[in-house]
Amino acid sequence: MSGIWTRLQITQMEMRIRPRQCSVVVITFVALFLVGTKPSASHPYAYIENGERLRSETITRKLSRIHITHFTNGKLASLGILDTNGGFLSDIVAFGDEAEVDLDVDVGDVSERFSLSSLESNRTFKSYNFDVCAHGWKDYIPCLDNAGGISELKSNTRGEIWERHCPRRGSMCCLIGAPLNYKLPIRWPKSSSEIWYNNVPHAQLLADKSGENWIKLDKDRIRFPSGDIQSENRVHQYLDHISEMLPTIGYGRRTRVALDIGCGVASFGAYLFDRDVITLSIAPKDGHESQFALERGVPALVAVLATRRLLFPSQAFDLIHCSGCQINWNRDDGILLIEVDRVLRAGAYFVWSPQEHQENVWREMEDLAKHLCWEQVGKDGQVGIWRKPLNHSCLKSRSSDVLCDPSVNPDETWYVSLQSCLTLLPENGLGGDLPEWPARLSTPPRRLETIVMDATQARSYVFKSDQRYWHVVVEGYLRGLGLHKEDFRNIMDMRAMYGGFAAGLVDQKVDWWVMNVVPISGQNTLPVIFDRGLIGVSHDWCEPFDTYPRTYDLLHAVGLLTQEDKRCNIAHIVLEMDRILRPGGWVLVRETNDMVYRVEALAKSVRWKTRILETESGPFGKDKLLSCQKPLWHS
Repeated sequence: MSGIWTRLQITQMEMRIRPRQCSVVVITFVALFLVGTKPSASHPYAYIENGERLRSETITRKLSRIHITHFTNGKLASLGILDTNGGFLSDIVAFGDEAEVDLDVDVGDVSERFSLSSLESNRTFKSYNFDVCAHGWKDYIPCLDNAGGISELKSNTRGEIWERHCPRRGSMCCLIGAPLNYKLPIRWPKSSSEIWYNNVPHAQLLADKSGENWIKLDKDRIRFPSGDIQSENRVHQYLDHISEMLPTIGYGRRTRVALDIGCGVASFGAYLFDRDVITLSIAPKDGHESQFALERGVPALVAVLATRRLLFPSQAFDLIHCSGCQINWNRDDGILLIEVDRVLRAGAYFVWSPQEHQENVWREMEDLAKHLCWEQVGKDGQVGIWRKPLNHSCLKSRSSDVLCDPSVNPDETWYVSLQSCLTLLPENGLGGDLPEWPARLSTPPRRLETIVMDATQARSYVFKSDQRYWHVVVEGYLRGLGLHKEDFRNIMDMRAMYGGFAAGLVDQKVDWWVMNVVPISGQNTLPVIFDRGLIGVSHDWCEPFDTYPRTYDLLHAVGLLTQEDKRCNIAHIVLEMDRILRPGGWVLVRETNDMVYRVEALAKSVRWKTRILETESGPFGKDKLLSCQKPLWHS
């Protein structure tokens, strides 16, 4: 290809503007191939960018090849790469534990320059002209701030106002810029103890929490003194107190994945990182607590216990914590605690302390826990600890109307109403007896048995192949893309499969955390992700994600847009990616050749800087990697 250059001539441009819709620019490129001729500066080519006709000497894309030393196509095939449905590609065979592959990775630049239309002679791409959103949208979460949907609610007695009420698809067609005084976030681990006030300027939360010595304003920064060793109520002291009450809790070994309900300013989760525990904090949007958590670099979701299931599978968490979380656990015969029981792993712990010590509140909680067959294993002052049983032999003696029908799937969560019935633990112990961390990260979970896949090979081989593959790819990302480890903290894998990308980052010992998103349009692999000691959530990417703007440093998407292309307009997925991406953040999209160029046109519409890179499949392979970076601009 070094001697082939492509001249592009625009032969057609059509502008369609629809009322209350995004304006669309359709560009048709016709390529005329000139062999061995380099374009001269005297014949500049016209092209369209962001709706304007520009001039340039060439329209080319510089590609880089990620080269894997001593890693032939045969060895690559032996890794057992999966297709978009979770099965093997037709020309790929998995291998077992005894196989050895040299995974030495080297990344180099390729000097060849390939044109935009080097793959096909006739291509059409769509580009959108997005307006800038109003300043009042700076913290806009589409499905939680939909005033029209909320106004139509028939009741709000159970917190329905804080649940998802999404606007009509495609109704958001503008870009949310950074507020005027926004600064690039303070980096982890310093962000654990201080953040910029102007990035999360919520004075009411400061006023509410400052009296509890959790948070204080210091000039242009917000500081979190409760984690400081000099503070009166140290978080580490609280964590030590829990482990003294319950020596078997085993932070970072037996207890790896935690959920903090009503997280305050997320100091509980922030300081559990020091003990190798990853904690997902949840809170409704009313107090902006999740935004504070994410700005600090702590995993968080805007979520609430109200009328629907949380978006986690059954038996997800090793520890669930609720301290002064203002939840009426006695509501509707304990239906909210039944939901906690669903996502609490067999043999795992629930740690609770009420806002005020009242005997009647304690008695109500103890009665509810007894109804769930939980064992109280600790009570000291304001803190109570319960343990979920390893099996539900005690529930089998209950009346059948207390138990869920066997047809009720405890892992279905998307817009599923809370269930007042109790779900029996699996007779075969699936999801319960797991290896300690870090062994569980690389051990094939038994809940792989619940995943339907096309491959004829054993599921454990599929898992191991996926793990080895992502170990190689992640190393290539870190060494070849110029990603500085200190510049990243909050990561999202938008189509996580088995969590291989996140596991590869753990192997590389980078100080990042990953939100593993499992789209509802594919296989539900989320139980496997939690069994590995990782965190994640179910989501439909044809709808907005429940997080604030500017919360993730890197978005990773492999095969996602191809998977969703027939379900919804991928332009709106790219727009949602821009909303949740921090200024300065990166996007890595691995897709088919055709899809990569479609996404690149959309990426330019949202002002991202782009480059297209070759994958290990080479310049004529099936896919490419689109690398994008979002610039900082203010609205």
